[in-house]
Amino acid sequence: MSLNLSQIYRGRKVLVTGDTGFKGSWLCEILLRWGAQVYGLGLEPETSPALFNSLNLQHRITHRQIDIRNLALLRKWVEEIQPDFIFHLAAQSLVRESYRTPLETFDVNLMGTLHVLESMRSLGRSVGVMITTDKCYENRELNYAYQEEDPMGGYDPYSASKATAEIGISSYRRSFFKEKNEIGIASARAGNVIGGGDWAKDRIVPDSMRSLAEGKSIAVRNPQSTRPWQHVLEPLGGYLKLGALLDQSIESGDLEKKESFCSAFNFGPHGDSNRNVEGLVEEILKHWTGKWENLSEKNAPHEAGLLHLNIEKAHKILDWAPRWNFETTIQKTVEWYRLVNEKKEEPQEITQRQIQEYFNHG
Repeated sequence: MSLNLSQIYRGRKVLVTGDTGFKGSWLCEILLRWGAQVYGLGLEPETSPALFNSLNLQHRITHRQIDIRNLALLRKWVEEIQPDFIFHLAAQSLVRESYRTPLETFDVNLMGTLHVLESMRSLGRSVGVMITTDKCYENRELNYAYQEEDPMGGYDPYSASKATAEIGISSYRRSFFKEKNEIGIASARAGNVIGGGDWAKDRIVPDSMRSLAEGKSIAVRNPQSTRPWQHVLEPLGGYLKLGALLDQSIESGDLEKKESFCSAFNFGPHGDSNRNVEGLVEEILKHWTGKWENLSEKNAPHEAGLLHLNIEKAHKILDWAPRWNFETTIQKTVEWYRLVNEKKEEPQEITQRQIQEYFNHG
C-alpha cells in the first residue's frame, strides 16, 4: 500500500487543533514541508521555551487563538476554512495535572472533542482524525497488549476523560456521519511520545533534558513503570497515513474501504521498545553524560505501572509499522536537545532534518 503522502497533502487545507503543543508543532512542520495549507488553533503555548515559538510557526501557518470549549468560535472558523482534513490534538494531556484540575480535564478532552465533531457536521467532504491516547483502555496492568476492541476505562481523570472522548467519537460517527459518504471520522490512540522540543513538566524526557542541561541528577519517581516509548514522528506518520487513506477512499467512492478506516487505531512501537523508566534513563545517559537518582514518592497520585499496545490492526489495515527502534528513538531525541542546548543547530533546522531522515527511512 504505497502512498505518496506529500503529494496527497500538497495544496490541501489542513486544520490542526492544539497546534501550539508539542505534537501539534511537529505535525504543522511536516505539513508545511509537504506544501499543505496549514491552519491551526490553540491556546498560548504552556511552556517557555515552546516548540511552536522555536519553529516560528505563528508566522508560517494561519493560526487562531481559539479555545475548543468555545463551540461558537470553533464552528465559525471551521465553516470559514472548509478544511479537507482536521487533526484534533488539542487536549489537557498530563496525568498529574488531571488530579489538580479534573473538571477542566474532562471539559477540554471530552467536550472539546465533541465540539470539533459537531463543527464538522456542516462540512462537505472532509476527514477527521481524532487523537486520544493509549491510556483510554481499562488498564488492568497485566502483561497484555491492548487491542482496539478492549473496554475503555481510566483510573485517573486524564485517562477517564480520554476514554469518554473515544465513546463520544464512536457515538458521533454512528449517529451523524455513518450516512455521510463524504466525511470520514477515525480515532488514533498513542502515548508516551517523546522527541525534541517537548518542554512539559512532569514528563520524564523533558525533565531529564532540563536536568542534564543544568548539570543536575535526573530525578526518577517511577523507575519500574513500563511504557511503549516511541518517537513523535511515529504516531504522526500513522495519523497522516490514516487521514490520507480515508481521503482516498472517499475520493474513489469505495465505501467498504472507507468503513474499515472509520474506526480506532493503535499506534505504538514494537514490543522491544516497552521499557521501564530506569531503562529509558540509562539509554539517555549513553548520549549525554550525567546521573540519575531514585526519588520515588510514597503518596504520589496513581499512575499506571504497566501499559502495552497491540498495533496489528494498523499494520494489517493501514500497512503502517514503526520505523525507528528504541535505541534510535532515544538517540534522535537526545540529539535534538543536546545540539540545541549547545547552540550547534537551530530548532527549526534539526526538526526539519529529522523529519527528512524519518520519512526517507527504509
